[in-house]
Amino acid sequence: MCGRFSLGATIRIGQVFDLPNWPEIPPRYNIAPSQEVSAVIQNRETGAREFRPFRLGLVPSWAKDPAIGNRMINARSETAATKPTFRKPLRERRCLILADGFYEWKREGTRKQPHYIKLRDGAPFAFAGLWDHWAPADGDPVETCTILTTTPNEVLQPIHDRMPVILPSSAYNVWLDPAMRDVEPLQAVLTPYPAKEMTAYPVNTRVNNPANDTADCIAPLG
Repeated sequence: MCGRFSLGATIRIGQVFDLPNWPEIPPRYNIAPSQEVSAVIQNRETGAREFRPFRLGLVPSWAKDPAIGNRMINARSETAATKPTFRKPLRERRCLILADGFYEWKREGTRKQPHYIKLRDGAPFAFAGLWDHWAPADGDPVETCTILTTTPNEVLQPIHDRMPVILPSSAYNVWLDPAMRDVEPLQAVLTPYPAKEMTAYPVNTRVNNPANDTADCIAPLG
C-alpha cells in the first residue's frame, strides 16, 4: 500500500503544476491515510487547473458508510476500470496528488525497514489520483481520493511489490482533461516511472508513527 508520503517543497508547486492560485501550505513530511492531501483538478467549465484539498481514502458517492474510505487508499491501475468503486471516478474524476517523496517498508527478517523514495533531482511530482464526492443524509459533504498503483520498477522491486503511479508531466493534460472518458489512453499512462530518475534509501523508524511529521523523517538513516 502506498499511503505515506511527503510534500516538503511547497514553494515550487505553483510553477511546476501551472497553478495560478497556489495557497500557502506548510511542508509535510509524513502524510498518512485519512489526512488531507494537496491535489490538482481541471475545472470543467474554465479549463483551468485548480488546487483542491482531498482526504486520502476514497469514499464512493454511493457509499452508506464513509468508513469504506479506510480500505480505499490505493486502486490497482490494472483493474480500476472494472471495479465499482473506481470505474466512474476513472472516467470522470481524475486528479494529480502532489508529493515530493513517499515511503515503503521492506521486510527484513521479523521487522520492516522504512525507505524513502524520491526523484533524483528532488523535484515535486504527481501521483495519478481519483477522487469522489460523498454527501451524507445530514452533515457536510466530503471529498476524498485514492492513489493508483502499478508494478514496481527496478528501484522499488527490492523493497515492495507495488509502487504508486507517478505521472510524467507530459501526461498531466490528458489525465486531467474532463472531456477524456476513453479508458484506453488513460490506462496507457499508468506505468512504472523510469527507475533511472529515482532513488531510495532507508530512514528512521520514527516515520512509522504518523504523529511524527518533521523533516528528520526523510533524513537518510545513519
